[in-house]
Amino acid sequence: MNTLLQDIRYGLRMLAKSPGFAAVAIVTLALGIGANTAIFSLIDAVMLRSIPVKDPQSLVVFNWLANKNPDYHSYSNYGDCGRRPEGGHSGCSFSVPLFRDLRAQANAFSGLAAFAGPMQFDLSGNGPASMARGEIVSGEFFSTLGVPTILGRPLGPADDSPNASLAMVLSYNYWQSAFGGERSAVGRAVRVNNIPVEIVGVASPRFTNLAPGKTQDFFLPISALPQVNVQWFGNDNTLNDPYSVWLVIVGRLKPGVSVGQAQSAASLIFRNEMLHGAKPLSKAEDNPRISLVPAEDGLSGQRGHISSLLYVMMIAVGAILLIACANVAGLMLARSAARQKEMAVRLALGAGRARIIRQLLTESVMLSVAGGALGVLLAVWGVHAITTLVTSGSDRPFGFVIAPDWRVLAFTVGVTFVTGILFGLAPALRGTRIDLTPALKETASSLTGGAHAGRAFGRWFRLGDALVVMQVALSILVLVGAGLLVRTLRNLHEINPGFDTQNVLLFGLDPSLIGYKDAQSAQLFRDLRERFAALPGVTSASYSSEPLLAGGLWSTSIHLDGTPRNQDADADALAVGAQFFSTLRIPMLAGRGFTASDFVSAAATQAAETAAEQAWEKAAVSAANGNAAAPAKPPMPLAQFASIPIIVNEAFARKFFPKGSPVGKHIGDYQGSDFPMGAQYPGYTVIGICGDAKYQDLRSKIEPTMYEPFTGGGAHFELRTASSPTALIPAVRSVVAHADNNLPLFEVRTQTEQIEDLLVQERMMARISSFFAVLALALACIGLYGLLSYEVARRTREIGIRMALGAQQGDVLKLVVGQGIVLALVGAAVGIGVAIGVTRFMASMLYGVHANDPATMIAVAVLLALVALAACFIPARRATRVDPMVALRYE
Repeated sequence: MNTLLQDIRYGLRMLAKSPGFAAVAIVTLALGIGANTAIFSLIDAVMLRSIPVKDPQSLVVFNWLANKNPDYHSYSNYGDCGRRPEGGHSGCSFSVPLFRDLRAQANAFSGLAAFAGPMQFDLSGNGPASMARGEIVSGEFFSTLGVPTILGRPLGPADDSPNASLAMVLSYNYWQSAFGGERSAVGRAVRVNNIPVEIVGVASPRFTNLAPGKTQDFFLPISALPQVNVQWFGNDNTLNDPYSVWLVIVGRLKPGVSVGQAQSAASLIFRNEMLHGAKPLSKAEDNPRISLVPAEDGLSGQRGHISSLLYVMMIAVGAILLIACANVAGLMLARSAARQKEMAVRLALGAGRARIIRQLLTESVMLSVAGGALGVLLAVWGVHAITTLVTSGSDRPFGFVIAPDWRVLAFTVGVTFVTGILFGLAPALRGTRIDLTPALKETASSLTGGAHAGRAFGRWFRLGDALVVMQVALSILVLVGAGLLVRTLRNLHEINPGFDTQNVLLFGLDPSLIGYKDAQSAQLFRDLRERFAALPGVTSASYSSEPLLAGGLWSTSIHLDGTPRNQDADADALAVGAQFFSTLRIPMLAGRGFTASDFVSAAATQAAETAAEQAWEKAAVSAANGNAAAPAKPPMPLAQFASIPIIVNEAFARKFFPKGSPVGKHIGDYQGSDFPMGAQYPGYTVIGICGDAKYQDLRSKIEPTMYEPFTGGGAHFELRTASSPTALIPAVRSVVAHADNNLPLFEVRTQTEQIEDLLVQERMMARISSFFAVLALALACIGLYGLLSYEVARRTREIGIRMALGAQQGDVLKLVVGQGIVLALVGAAVGIGVAIGVTRFMASMLYGVHANDPATMIAVAVLLALVALAACFIPARRATRVDPMVALRYE
């Protein structure tokens, strides 16, 4: 320890003698370490943090596997376990009856819980009505997870029974934001979808989410769904329907029970239900079974949306750190030349090479520690900046908790010390390779220009050249990645979505949440559309079940007349209101648009179909529970109702009617064998063809799409304005409040803001990668500038001799600039070669540009050459101003 303290004191004195060198090195290292710490903090929060429950290692999530998908009627997935694989025979959603069977029979678990959501609810009774997100949970949710409340009590099994009074638990953040953290909130009754619900507790602040990145405002028991007017729920059928799967099940293993034992027990129950239920959903050869996955691995949540971005950023900041290390190593190589006499004296006095190397490494680590301390401050700012970019344009907070923990601390400390050794080792080894006899005979100044020094510097600056080449190559890699991401963002912005996105105001309304029936909702929307259209500044108004380019998608199966049964086709579908196409300026190419009579007939047909489906589902559920025979046909005739008029896009016409116009043609409904009502539906009649328009997002190709009349439920309005759309928001709120003050607006934004929100990840990747690319380029050019500046200073006498012998300023300029440009070109060649191999892993993130796009690589190389030329010019110009007479007397 005494020796270490001595090294530290000596190192501080030496760094104090070179404040400029120390400042440049510390700032350079701070940029590299800070960028790495910021990105690792995000990776820690997103990918490495344990779920905030008691003993997460004993918590497992249920997945089903089969050789063929079970014969489910509906499958819902809220993204807790990732997307259901396309064509894959697996999933993590289960029916309520199956959950009840597992809870009653699976003895390998100390607790089982189920959850789904979060879902949108209308919450009132605490100021103006607003939209809130509620997680649907079983009564055992809090006890199974081991999550306490800080106020009141958690939900229990008694709350999840049909006869229980409605209760809810608030999340801590929502309690703080919506109720001001008032303790009196517990025990208060609020209205959820216009139904009174009592607040019985506030969850622990530590429990932010179960599925990573997903947030919720409150927790509501499963049994409450039929009472709070959830539109898709309808009635108690869904709670008892074994064919409707929508719950995620988690279980806590009993002590001493292995995952394999619990999995076998659960698989036995699941297999028995699938094969031997009242209506078997699978066959023996399908081999239905349960797979138990640790909850920390099985619950992916929102990780998939941001993890790829973080990994790309980690590669970029890793390159930044290497560039910073090479930069400081080059500075230390140059500095070691000035300390050559010092090292020679210490060696002559008996110091061993290892002792001197340790001293030099101590100085390197001290620089690195100072850079790491400053880097932590930069990391705090960087994390805030990145999370702000992630949540820009969204009304939801960042779903991951970013807080320093032992992993971030260990990463920062490890990076700091590894960095210090990485950039200090080569200069330390080089600095101790000295020929003592000539070094001690010559003066410090003559060492700089002497023959022995010349040979030594030749070796050193071959290493220095290699460091500059490495910096340039890594800069090229980061620049190419940033260029590809910037071009992707530009390509997405330049896509023609098929409609006019300018001067359009969007906002959502869902009257079904507060008890409106379909007919009432449809009438309300018709009245509101007329009032909105009459507002000053509004040129046209309409509405649809989903706004275009909002990420939502409704797909359905249809049956083309004349094709065999069970040979169905898929198409996207969207319910729209009057003047939808003219409001968004989607051209009508053939046929006609919707008329008032089309909405009336569609509403009558939809109402009949809904009534028939509910009656059929009730009979099917009763049959599944062994109370009756399965229905063979709809309990009410549908043939008397008119087919629903639809307008199809060009892609629909091209794919399904390549030889003629579809206008006037009839299209049947779903004919699958697992839903025998399909053959009885009136189907659709095509009345017009419209232009193609992007539906879900900008990346997706345009699929066959059918537009049908809006007949009820929630919707989003589209208002085209003559000037700024946002100026109309107060007037819009006033119109809605006049119609029903319990009806909140949500997702209020312009169409261009909607598109920007859709591209938030691409925009963030382009901005952050561009920042890192500029930083990498700046560090590489500083390294090149430093190398050439020292080279000019070292060769001042040589340059003076050359000029005394007749060399012109242009010759000297060419000599110095040529050295720098050669290094830059070599680094660019190496970097492009590496980029060609590495950027192919970015292919899934790109749009409209190949990973090895030659234009991007050429542009990056030209940019680097120009910046390198600028970096070379200042030292070169300094060399041309050398006075030969002064240079000959130099040193």
